[in-house]
Amino acid sequence: MIPRIIITPGEPAGIGPDITIHIAQLALPAELVVVADPALLQERAKQIDLPLQLLECDFNQIATPHQSGKLKIVPVTLNTQAKAGKLNLNHATYVIQTLETAATLCQQKKAHAIVTGPVHKGILNQAGIAFTGHTEFFANFCGASQTIMLFVVDKLKVALATTHLPLSQVSSAITKTHLQTVLVTLHNEIQKWFHLPSPRILVCGLNPHAGENGYLGCEEIDRMLPVIEKLQQQSYRITGPLPADTVFTQKQLQEADVVLAMYHDQALPLVKYLGFGHAVNLTLGLPFLRTSVDHGTAIDIAGTKAVDPGSMAAAIHLAIKHCIR
Repeated sequence: MIPRIIITPGEPAGIGPDITIHIAQLALPAELVVVADPALLQERAKQIDLPLQLLECDFNQIATPHQSGKLKIVPVTLNTQAKAGKLNLNHATYVIQTLETAATLCQQKKAHAIVTGPVHKGILNQAGIAFTGHTEFFANFCGASQTIMLFVVDKLKVALATTHLPLSQVSSAITKTHLQTVLVTLHNEIQKWFHLPSPRILVCGLNPHAGENGYLGCEEIDRMLPVIEKLQQQSYRITGPLPADTVFTQKQLQEADVVLAMYHDQALPLVKYLGFGHAVNLTLGLPFLRTSVDHGTAIDIAGTKAVDPGSMAAAIHLAIKHCIR
């Protein structure tokens, strides 16, 4: 089977179009279909001096392997011309339209996965569109009951119990019900996508030293431990809550398939230290596979030759790998 992978380049003034064009230069065992404005891509390709031929995708045809220098496209037209490095509020609706189009194609089984480029959350929200992240957007658009952000860096897999929340709201968000739902979803999705029959999950505590027996916080005792013990009795291989400052040591990671962190910045500093530029964000719990780059829009280098497409390449390779399995 040749998988059909949808690419959304994201913010048109950022490096999303650039890295998409760089990826187009590769030969890959999948059909790449970009949802974007054709004029934007042609202009950016000329600006960064790379060849690009766009062919409108016919979803009635069988997917064929990607050819270097070419891209299949689903045209979505910008209402205002985009310039590299120049943010524009008028681009916000275009960005959302590309995401909706991509998700719809996957829901209709016309494509196997989505790989997303970086969006500019500030511009989207300034334009009046409430947007906290791709994970939340796709969950809402698809009606998914529980989604999880999973970061993959080589053999390390780190998931988040909460996503883009202010730190002041994290504790109240980690209820017994929410934690149990996240752990069950994580278990099932790791089984599904990574073909691990009984995944080993390490759970980080919320507080320093996992609460130090209640002296530094009681969430671990009152909420987390009862859920973990309940699932252990049902043969889930879960260990925790563990101090987050030592859970990522080699000794601990040897006993785990995935680590569940409680909040965004409990995990992301390590993920980006170890893998910035080749880490991949994978959304669990959607009706289709979605992977993403690990970086932002990099407005300051858009349209230049300083762009590194490594994370986009890693996201596409991971999507292809899981679609072919």
